[in-house]
Amino acid sequence: MAIKALLIILIVLVILLVIGVPISYAIGISSLVAILQTVPINVSVVTAAQRTFVGMSKFSLTAIPFFILAGNLMNQGGIAKRLVNFVNAILGKLPGSLLVTNVGANALFGAISGSASAAAAAVGNMVSQGEEELGYDKALCAATNGASAPSGLLIPPSNALITYSLVSGGTSVAALFLAGYIPGIIWAVCCIVVAMIIAKKKGYKGTEGSFSFGNLGKATLEALPSLSLIVVVIGGIVGGIFTATEGSAIAVVYALILGILYKSITWKSFIQILIDSAKMSGMIVFLIGVSNILSWVMAFTQIPQAISAVLLGITSNKYILLLIMNVILLLAGTFMDVTPAILIFTPLFLPIVTGFGMSPVHFGLMLTYNLCIGNITPPVGNTLFVAIKVGKTTLAQAIPYMLMYYAAILAGLLLVTYIPAISMALPQMAGLI
Repeated sequence: MAIKALLIILIVLVILLVIGVPISYAIGISSLVAILQTVPINVSVVTAAQRTFVGMSKFSLTAIPFFILAGNLMNQGGIAKRLVNFVNAILGKLPGSLLVTNVGANALFGAISGSASAAAAAVGNMVSQGEEELGYDKALCAATNGASAPSGLLIPPSNALITYSLVSGGTSVAALFLAGYIPGIIWAVCCIVVAMIIAKKKGYKGTEGSFSFGNLGKATLEALPSLSLIVVVIGGIVGGIFTATEGSAIAVVYALILGILYKSITWKSFIQILIDSAKMSGMIVFLIGVSNILSWVMAFTQIPQAISAVLLGITSNKYILLLIMNVILLLAGTFMDVTPAILIFTPLFLPIVTGFGMSPVHFGLMLTYNLCIGNITPPVGNTLFVAIKVGKTTLAQAIPYMLMYYAAILAGLLLVTYIPAISMALPQMAGLI
């Protein structure tokens, strides 16, 4: 029954997605079609409605709309430029200085805004003029911009990690947030290494002149108000001063005050920000609610147990099992956004990995890191296409460079997967695990 139900879900889900049905409706419909094989329609429909309502009624969910609103407020003008100047003051002497600066600024802006596509658009626009003036290859710049933008999704505050916390049964958000720093930095460092290698081959040098503490101090002061959002919010959550939900509300107030001080938010733009945030929040929260139907169907038909039996029938070696899971997730990520993929694959794989002793925190970072790669892989790859548009180039021209970035990022994925300390060290030091 379990395998039959899983096949029905996958087939119906793929068909609905191909014909353009929104992912939330596709998940709900495919789940209902699967459960109708064993449960009467009147019972299944009522239960599905109840599960959707329960899924959207969790108080911790309010953190997501607040962080989305805070991110949209921070996306307003002025912040990207200050972050670019700050990173350039630190890394500008390295070969291919603007490429390296692009990577570092993407990591910071993505963490603050919570959007890889927003980071690729904002930071890419900031550095593109300088790159053109210095004769940088447009395709290389676009590839660097796109490849590095998702690194910020791992660095807290991260809506993907909050979603995983909810789906995984209440894994500590504070532990997940703290665990995200090193994997996020690894992603950025992998991109910096590739950028420097290519820059050396092409003869792109660092900025002229010697390192100046004066310039660094000035850039730091300008960027400090924006960077302080991460320090205040994450420090408060990890320190137990307030919850993730309360921290998200504080982030909104902080971002609004910052926008007013920077004079980047008008009454008209504020109303539009509220509308955009409400639309995005409604979409994500409804998606989480509908995923509760899928979770119920999986539990009722015992799909996770069946998947576990199949995988363990192939091998009992946990390292090979993790490799198989990574391959499945990489393939799924090319067609699916991070949030719905987390909702679908967490209940499938989490019972298996916890069965051989893997921490839910470690798995959460492996899962999120893996699925973030889907942001830069065709055919979906929204972040990659934003970077290509900003860089005024084509996918065909950018792909040869992207292949080098893919190799480095995948090497980072293997490190995150097979070295638990990368994800676990910081939460353990803080006493959160």
